[in-house]
Amino acid sequence: MSGRGDSEISETGEEQHAESAQDVENVEEVEDLEDLEDPDDPEYVARRARWTAAGSGALLALAGLAAAVLRVTGSAPALVPAAYAFGAGFCAFAAFLGSRGRTRRALWVLVAGVMVMAFGDQFD
Repeated sequence: MSGRGDSEISETGEEQHAESAQDVENVEEVEDLEDLEDPDDPEYVARRARWTAAGSGALLALAGLAAAVLRVTGSAPALVPAAYAFGAGFCAFAAFLGSRGRTRRALWVLVAGVMVMAFGDQFD
């Protein structure tokens, strides 16, 4: 015994099967995923902001690490590659913050990371 009375069971097996078949037909009507997403939807905007913050943070972190490696092999002072690596660390942290939904903080940390890299380049 399940403890439910017959009055709580509202649908028979045939009615449930008919509704699930109707749901499958509705899914087939949607041709593209873009039809489901509304650009004005706050969830869509937040998701796009997270992807943008995470992607730009990761891209700038990779660029900073590449610049640090190139400057280490050259004749630049030791402060220059250290600044690039430190700025890349800031950008990687910004990518992490962006992926967690902290996009405003990620933007400010990203700006700080790029500024550290720019100031480090001035010592060259």
